[in-house]
Amino acid sequence: MNTHRATRPRLLLAAFAAGSLLLATACGGDKKPAQDEAASAPASTAAAAPTATPTPTPTVKPTGADDPALKPFYGQQIAWAACPPDAKAAEQKIDLSLMKCGKLHVPLDYTNPSGEAIDLALVKNPAAKQDQRLGSLIVNPGGPGASGVETVKFGDKQFEGTLHNRFDVVGFDPRGTGESSPVLCLDDKQRDALNAEDSPLDPAEAKTRSDKHSADFIAACQAKSGKLLPFVGTRNTARDLDVLRAAVGDQKLNYLGISYGTYLGALYAEEFPKTVGRLILDGAVDPAEQGLDSSLNQIIGFEKSFERFAVDCVQNHADECPLGKSSDKAAKKAADFLDGLRDKPLPTKDGRKVGSDLGWTGVTALLYGDEKTMWQYLRMSLLLAMKGGQGDGLLGFADMYNGRDDKGHYSPESEALVAIRCADGASPAPSAEQAQQAVQKLQQEAPLLAKGVSVEDFSQGSCVSWPFKTPEKPHTVRAEGAAPILVVGSTGDPATPYAAAESLAKGFANATLLTRVGEGHGAFGSGNGCIDAAYAAYLTEGTLPAAGTKCS
Repeated sequence: MNTHRATRPRLLLAAFAAGSLLLATACGGDKKPAQDEAASAPASTAAAAPTATPTPTPTVKPTGADDPALKPFYGQQIAWAACPPDAKAAEQKIDLSLMKCGKLHVPLDYTNPSGEAIDLALVKNPAAKQDQRLGSLIVNPGGPGASGVETVKFGDKQFEGTLHNRFDVVGFDPRGTGESSPVLCLDDKQRDALNAEDSPLDPAEAKTRSDKHSADFIAACQAKSGKLLPFVGTRNTARDLDVLRAAVGDQKLNYLGISYGTYLGALYAEEFPKTVGRLILDGAVDPAEQGLDSSLNQIIGFEKSFERFAVDCVQNHADECPLGKSSDKAAKKAADFLDGLRDKPLPTKDGRKVGSDLGWTGVTALLYGDEKTMWQYLRMSLLLAMKGGQGDGLLGFADMYNGRDDKGHYSPESEALVAIRCADGASPAPSAEQAQQAVQKLQQEAPLLAKGVSVEDFSQGSCVSWPFKTPEKPHTVRAEGAAPILVVGSTGDPATPYAAAESLAKGFANATLLTRVGEGHGAFGSGNGCIDAAYAAYLTEGTLPAAGTKCS
């Protein structure tokens, strides 16, 4: 799932305020709704935490390939070789025989290149028409924390046609994710227990529990990944991206960033404008947006998507819709049922119970998709739950969202998400006036997903107790001197609402906005021929769509 990861929407505000790390979303606006990784531990925990070497602010430009200390990294030759056996690929009958795997060597700390280094996992799907090859297309699928290696391995059909014909499609796992020194914190049993919990309705009890979870989570991350945590911020990954560009032999970076990957692409353009080739930033995050605004906009985005789904269910799929006959009441009927799972959880075949939070998580996962595909699975999952009394459908998609496989093992994506977004900066607590305005906005525009929210839910900012601080702040990215950039937004995107794409494109010194009219998060892989043609023309010929182009 290509996303800027959002949290379970009903829990977002409690997470934002109380710091429940695994229930929070990313501070820039992306995968599952608004990622504000609030990390609020007791003061004693925060006081004892070490402080990282600060990442330079956007005004301090690294010298990149011109830095003598970095020349060994920029000059490295990737030892591409056959990819090792992959059980997941074998199970899905995916042929990896033409793909190549490798490693990229990068400094852990770019302010000390002669110190410790780490290896980043890579995969390359070589251009199908080598005689027409234009270079490499490097891909980041979002998260933060999603695996670029898995995106290329298991999403190869999305690149079929012009893109794969003309480019080596290259995926990488960013530092702290996947197979690239992943951030590790909790074990599988601990993750299962946390995901199965319904957050308490009582605000004081909820805060006490959240503070304990946050303190335990921070301690676990420090114990297992403390050396890595100061260096997983996006600006360091942008520097890795430039090293990768040079190592694959490209003078300019050709890049497809989706969701959080648009934030990475924007910071790359800011750091290295002279080496920007053709950048597609799809499902855009707005780097200038404050964390609270991002959270609110994402909650509202998912509310609106949920409402549109419910109306479509009643009006167009009555034979398989469990939401009654009234379009006006359908969304509330579903929300009341999901809220009721707190007291009457659903059974599943593997013995786990689906409570309210897990049920809402499954719904959130399916709202990332468009009306032609994932909404069908959402109807079926709700039908099985509401009419059949079984939670297997909702649980399966909640597991997918949470990174849990059918053997009970979790991917490191959620923990990397927290580490990366908190390393990218903390958000201060809103003022009393801002908190009141936020509550009013949610009560008016997202009453189902933000049911019961109060001013007290905004008592703290995000990531305030995360031990590693950087001076990153929300800011407009201009990328003066960069080649033209293509920004893409979808009008029905719940995770990164369309307004963020408008803002990102407007902020750049040289960018064009392409609009996809439709539901779901991200335009790439949506099957929209207009979008596919625009991507192909831009990447192969440098031809941008006309200003104001909309793909229906």
